[in-house]
Amino acid sequence: MATLKEKRTCGQRCEDFGHFVWNSDTKQFMGRTLERWVYISLYYVSFYIVMSGLFILALYVMLLTLNPYTPTYQDRLISPGVILRPDIWGEEGLEIIYNASDKKSWMRMTNILDKYLLHYNETHQNESNRHCPSGSYYIQKDFKGPHHTKYACIFTREMLGNCSGLEDPTYGYPEGKPCFLIKMNRIINFLPGKVGSPPYVKCTMLEGSPSNLDQVEYYPVNGTFDISYFPYYGSLAQPNYTNPLVAVKFNSIKKNTEIKIECKVVADHICTDNFHDPYEGKVVFQLKIES
Repeated sequence: MATLKEKRTCGQRCEDFGHFVWNSDTKQFMGRTLERWVYISLYYVSFYIVMSGLFILALYVMLLTLNPYTPTYQDRLISPGVILRPDIWGEEGLEIIYNASDKKSWMRMTNILDKYLLHYNETHQNESNRHCPSGSYYIQKDFKGPHHTKYACIFTREMLGNCSGLEDPTYGYPEGKPCFLIKMNRIINFLPGKVGSPPYVKCTMLEGSPSNLDQVEYYPVNGTFDISYFPYYGSLAQPNYTNPLVAVKFNSIKKNTEIKIECKVVADHICTDNFHDPYEGKVVFQLKIES
């Protein structure tokens, strides 16, 4: 008949644990002698040193394959996205709604434009950038700029004509003839099209009367992005680069009517029909001018 195992008291268990921690008979600490502890410690120290060395070596080799100026993979960026200023977002996207007779309402728009155009002031541009010959790509194979950089071309707000905010600080908003700025996002080494056919902006009506676009002004002339601003070489190579802009001034918008406008950047290498990215190559916004 099997006997029941005698239940040990708390004191006996503590005594057993103490014996495990230090066995005075065999001179073992937690089941191992000093010599065994030295061996196992050396093993694990050596193991982790080797593993750390392999990791550092793999990281070093990987970094050798990377170019600090150009991303290794940018196959998802086929053509640039397009950005609108002022950019007031609503529930259904960009919604530019303001009251032409309410100064506080339209100044919200002009303040956005003023802030955005600060870097396009002539003094700032002349200090950091240089004039480039128009009509051809500004290819730079070497880093001839200061501090091992590449030069960037000057783009001043004076090029935006009646939408520069210099002659008319209100950008036409209280008159119901608002200006909008259109910019393409930057893609390294991107060339928008063939030489002689620069990209240009074309705005069309999606919802509303086409007569709202009867009198549209584009700045610079014909709403073009001069190709001398391309290619872009990255923020490290061109720290002073400023995007070229196109300003669109709508002079015949009917008040108190909500319309939807689409502005595309037309060029050989710019896609505007990407279903998954509605802002690739174009921007869509709703506009309503209240009186």
